[in-house]
Amino acid sequence: MSRMKPMERREQILAAAIVIATRDGFNALTRDGVAEQAKVATGMVNHVFSTMDKLRKAVMKAAVHREIKSIIATGLAEGSIEAHEAPDWLKRAALDTLMGK
Repeated sequence: MSRMKPMERREQILAAAIVIATRDGFNALTRDGVAEQAKVATGMVNHVFSTMDKLRKAVMKAAVHREIKSIIATGLAEGSIEAHEAPDWLKRAALDTLMGK
């Protein structure tokens, strides 16, 4: 079995984090939970993202890129710069989702 390339590993971990943030909420992200979801060691999450802040920012950027409104709404509520950089129409749609509209 060959080693996974760094960008593939990053995407694997980021995808796992997005699953958790979508399923359980953005604030449910933990290093251990992401590692378990990605089926990697916790140290690998640390190696790829070095800090939880960097992982959270990557998740928020990915949520904006993929238009995941539930994650963006949480980011807007918490003052995330990445969420606030979303297009206005997406921010409105995310907040509408949060308000149940």
